[in-house]
Amino acid sequence: MDIDSRAAKLRDRLRGTLVAAAATPMTAAGEVDLDLAGDYLAGLVADGADGLAVLAHTGRGPFLAPEVRAGVIARAVATGVPVIVGVGGSPGTAGPSDSGTAGPSDAAGPSGAAGHAGEAVDRMVAEARVAADLGADAVMVFPTDDPWAAHDAIWRSTGLPMIAFDLYVRPYPLGVLRRLVRHPGVAGLKTALLSDAMGCQEAIAVTREAGRLPITGEDRMFGPSLLWGAEAALVGIAAAAVEVTAEVMTAFAGSDLRGFERASARLDRLAAATFTEPMEGYVQRMLWLAAAEGRIPDSHAHDPYGPDLAEDRALLAAFATGAARMS
Repeated sequence: MDIDSRAAKLRDRLRGTLVAAAATPMTAAGEVDLDLAGDYLAGLVADGADGLAVLAHTGRGPFLAPEVRAGVIARAVATGVPVIVGVGGSPGTAGPSDSGTAGPSDAAGPSGAAGHAGEAVDRMVAEARVAADLGADAVMVFPTDDPWAAHDAIWRSTGLPMIAFDLYVRPYPLGVLRRLVRHPGVAGLKTALLSDAMGCQEAIAVTREAGRLPITGEDRMFGPSLLWGAEAALVGIAAAAVEVTAEVMTAFAGSDLRGFERASARLDRLAAATFTEPMEGYVQRMLWLAAAEGRIPDSHAHDPYGPDLAEDRALLAAFATGAARMS
C-alpha cells in the first residue's frame, strides 16, 4: 500500500536522526517525579538527541499509570523535538535470554490468559489517543498477537503515524513484517533484535523496499546496522551518554571512515557494559549511568521492574559523559 502523507512526512523528518529511547527515572517503589523526568529529557536533547521516544521498552511504559504516562508525554513534547510514544505491551514473561525477569509483552499473550486480544487493542488505541491529544508526533506499537489489527485500529482512530517495533522479546516473522511495513500509516520499522544479524538485515531490507524508514534499535549491532541500511536510530543506549551515540551518527553521515570506526568502537564498549546478561538489566544500568552523569539523582535511578543485579554500578562511571545536570 502507498504510504499516507502524514506518515511520509514523519519518515522524512526522522531520516538521519538520533532518537533517544529515554528511561523513566523513578524510585525503588516506582514513584516518578515528573518535573525531574522533564529535566532529564531536556538534558538528552541538549546533549545530542534529535528526538525522544518515551514510554517504550527502556521507559517501562507498559508498567506506568495513565496519569504518569500523560505527564511524561507532556514534558517530552515541551522539549520541541519529535516525540514518539510507546503504546501497548504489559508486564509479561521473560524474554529469550531466559533470565527469569519481567519484560513487556502483549496483554493477551499466546494463551490469552492475561486478557482478550480485543481488550489489548482497545488499550493501545486509548493510549495512542492520549499521545495524539498531548501533541506527540507518532506512536511505536509494542509487539502483539495481531499487529495488523492493532496498527490499523490505532491509525483509524487517531491518524497518528506509527513506528512498527520488532522487539527481541517477541520478534515478528519476516512475512508479518513485510505486510506490516506496507500499512499506509506506518512511517518506519525499528528493529531491536540484539544479536540476530540476519533478522536485522532482512527487516531493514523489507522496510526499504516498502519505502518506509528503517530505524536501528540495535545497541549491540549499532555501527553494522547503519552499514546494512538503517537510516535513523532509536536506541536505549542513548538514555545516557547520549553524546557517544550521537558521535557515531555524525561520523556515519560524513566521509571520515576512521572517525566512524573510532566512534563505533567507543559505543561498542559502552554497549558491552550495559547491554549484557541479564539483558533486562540494561534499563537499570542506563539509569545508573544517568545518575553517574548527574542527569538524575540516585534516589530516582531505580528500575523496580527489572532483575536484581549483582554488579558494581561504579564501573559504569567510566562511561559517563556530559555536564552534570543535578545539583
